[in-house]
Amino acid sequence: MPTSALLAFAFVTGCKPVGPNYNRPGFTAPDTYKETGASIVTVPPPNPQGGNWQPANPSDGMLKGKWWEIYNDPELNRLEDQIVPANMTLRAALETYMAARDQVAVARANFFPTLSAGGSLSRDRVSANRPLAVAGSQTTYGDFQLGGQASWAPDFWGRIRRTVEQARASAQASAADMATLDLSLHAELAQDYFELRGLDSQSRLLSSTVADYEHQLDLNQKLLQGGLTTEVTVAEAQTQLETTRAQLVDVNEARAEYEHAIATLINQEAGSLTLPPSPLDLALPQIPLGVPSQLVERRPDIAAAERRVAAANAQVGIAVSAYYPNINLSGAGGFESTNGGTWIQGPSSLWSLGAQASELLFDAGQRHALTDQARHAYEAQADNYRATVLGAFNEVEDKLSDLRVLEQELVVEHRAVAAAQHSLDLSSQRFQGGTTSYLEVLVAESTLLTNQRTDTDLQTRQFAASVQLILALGGGWDVTQLPK
Repeated sequence: MPTSALLAFAFVTGCKPVGPNYNRPGFTAPDTYKETGASIVTVPPPNPQGGNWQPANPSDGMLKGKWWEIYNDPELNRLEDQIVPANMTLRAALETYMAARDQVAVARANFFPTLSAGGSLSRDRVSANRPLAVAGSQTTYGDFQLGGQASWAPDFWGRIRRTVEQARASAQASAADMATLDLSLHAELAQDYFELRGLDSQSRLLSSTVADYEHQLDLNQKLLQGGLTTEVTVAEAQTQLETTRAQLVDVNEARAEYEHAIATLINQEAGSLTLPPSPLDLALPQIPLGVPSQLVERRPDIAAAERRVAAANAQVGIAVSAYYPNINLSGAGGFESTNGGTWIQGPSSLWSLGAQASELLFDAGQRHALTDQARHAYEAQADNYRATVLGAFNEVEDKLSDLRVLEQELVVEHRAVAAAQHSLDLSSQRFQGGTTSYLEVLVAESTLLTNQRTDTDLQTRQFAASVQLILALGGGWDVTQLPK
């Protein structure tokens, strides 16, 4: 086939890139979440009759940006703001994304010709006795060259376009990975912070209890001196006091570990960060839930999985393009002379133009295998995407269930604390009236402390569960933040 005919055929048939065009794998979202029982969860109104939610448009009722600010805790806000500029893991993810973005520029550069230019100067002498030498011919001469070359492989079959698609989708997946890491780091810090403040609440409770037990021990020691009680009672009071002191030491040790974890997240040495004690007396904020169809647009891990499906789809097109001919256009031109005075002149000019086409005729099934491999990889990524979406919906349901159960459990625990306090009051009255032993008071005090600690722990778990729900909902992220 003549070159001109081949080029004409390529231009006619090469308008559309070979391989499948990308369509996002389908997934049907449920109409509503099953678990919406917790009072802190704000549920949107039902979809109107015949209405249609727009999942790609962020709702005004959803969390935005710095989601941790809904807790209205200045200290938490100060710590969270230090993650982005300081955390080394997040900075490493940023560099990974920047490298992926550069790969898009590398792939896009193949759309354009490559140009090169150069020159050379030489003075040469050849042997006068060389074979076939002509008598009297010159043996010394100069060679002055100045030229350039250009080569171009037009993207007739769409291989470069598919490569750019793949690189762009991979870069977007890397950006979504970075957003996932950013979200998880902020959520981890918030959970550590609330656990720390919950331990501050435990410490306040135990410190107050230790003070009460110290007073009771002192009272019993005085009664012993007056012959009004026994050494057994004093020993029991001493045991209860020391046990509670040990619990307080354990709480303070756990608090130090959470403080160190927070220091690691903001890239500080553990010894350089000191957070003043602050019991967890905050009110739980309202968390807007949104509709299930919005979830696929609001979780960066789902976006990352979807972008990897798109990259795998582009790889199929790259594999299919190997079945088509490779066409290269080339040209060269410049000047050459044996004399510097005539170097840049018309008679010294030179040029060449050319085109080359090649088609692989036999490769023992390699191209077919590579294409099948690319298609299987696409199906694997599509399945991973669907699994990620399904896991996201189930994770939201889990966190909603946790909040509902914790809220119900806390109501019951409040009643248990009130009952334990009433039991202690009665036991104290009976002991003071001489109708029961001090052991009954000790048991009632221990029961009250256990229930009070459980009550405090449940409140801490509520805050941690609220953070986990925000994490499951994607925080304040949405797909519009993906780079184009």
